[in-house]
Amino acid sequence: MGAEKKWLFTFFSAALLTLILLLFSSISAFSSSRLFPSSVHRGLHHPPAFAYYIFGGNGDKDRIFRLLLAVYHPRNRYLLHLSREASDGDRQQLAAAVKSIPAIRTFGNVDVVGKPDRVTYSGSSYIATILHAAAILLKIDSGWDWFITLSAMDYPLITQDDLAHVLSSVRRDLNFIDHTSDIGWKESKRVHPIVVDPAVYLARRSQIFHATEQRPTPDAFKIFTGSPWVVLSRPFLEFCVFGWDNLPRTMLMYFTNVVLSQEGYFHSVICNSPDFKNTTVNSDLRYMIWDNPPKMDPHFLHTSNFDQMAQSGAAFARQFQRDDPVLNMVDEVILNRRPNRPTPGAWCSGWNSWWTDPCSRWGDVNGLKPGTRAKKFEESITNLLDELSSQSNQCK
Repeated sequence: MGAEKKWLFTFFSAALLTLILLLFSSISAFSSSRLFPSSVHRGLHHPPAFAYYIFGGNGDKDRIFRLLLAVYHPRNRYLLHLSREASDGDRQQLAAAVKSIPAIRTFGNVDVVGKPDRVTYSGSSYIATILHAAAILLKIDSGWDWFITLSAMDYPLITQDDLAHVLSSVRRDLNFIDHTSDIGWKESKRVHPIVVDPAVYLARRSQIFHATEQRPTPDAFKIFTGSPWVVLSRPFLEFCVFGWDNLPRTMLMYFTNVVLSQEGYFHSVICNSPDFKNTTVNSDLRYMIWDNPPKMDPHFLHTSNFDQMAQSGAAFARQFQRDDPVLNMVDEVILNRRPNRPTPGAWCSGWNSWWTDPCSRWGDVNGLKPGTRAKKFEESITNLLDELSSQSNQCK
């Protein structure tokens, strides 16, 4: 009897040990999948990476978080900026929401600006915040290829896998910037007036004001204008921020006193630079609906615009009202994204059950799995590159 008890004890001990080892093994495998992901590879032999500057104002923390998840990928870098008008509580809540996403905690590729800038949309403080963001992203990450500006009213129309897949075959020194030298009425309304942005020197919010005098159109350089929404290459941003040539600084001093300087600064710098003027693709890669003639802002997009928007071949669209139902349509039909979860991509491996977040686990973050929308975007890029080859649309 004693021998039988001893045998049973040995059997159950062995079984228990086996069970513990199996459990430990599965936990280790799960942990290594979540906490020790494969390395992020950058460079010409790997898919491009993007540096996103996403900004908004008071009441925009939830919109920025949703937009972040819609464009999130472990290979990219993100800087989120709530302007000075937003509360510190909103900034803290945004940072807490960011940290709640497992992939973001692990890859550490999202930052929230803790000391926000004061921004006047129509003044030069706006372009200062963009240059500030570019400088931060250049300092904290040395591997991204393109800098993309998005506001809280923007949303993607393709996945990051689609975007990276299509732009993998594109020269990485190209700059997607809508521009023209045909400034028309803007010469008298934007170029000649001299304005001052009080946000540059006052702690309180204040609107720009006009000087009594005006100034002539410059003849030392040519003024270009266009969309403020840009996708700029890393080499060009380094040129603007580090400024080994004096042109970016000269332009910045001039555009300090220009209304809506974001509609002319990068455009004029790049088109007056011999090194970069032939790297311009005349498009901002956005879908927008404008009045004719255009007003200050494009129309808000709604569900009635969805089909045309989805077939546009654009990478992003604007502008959207907060929580408009069309955003849910984009999430469901285009991005395959559920609330409070990143847009799934080839990097996500947690597809075991429908109720779990597929991107709470991951494998190779350097692989891409483009979807059906990539084809439309590829067609748009091909047409744009055909124009680039003919040089019919470059800094003219």
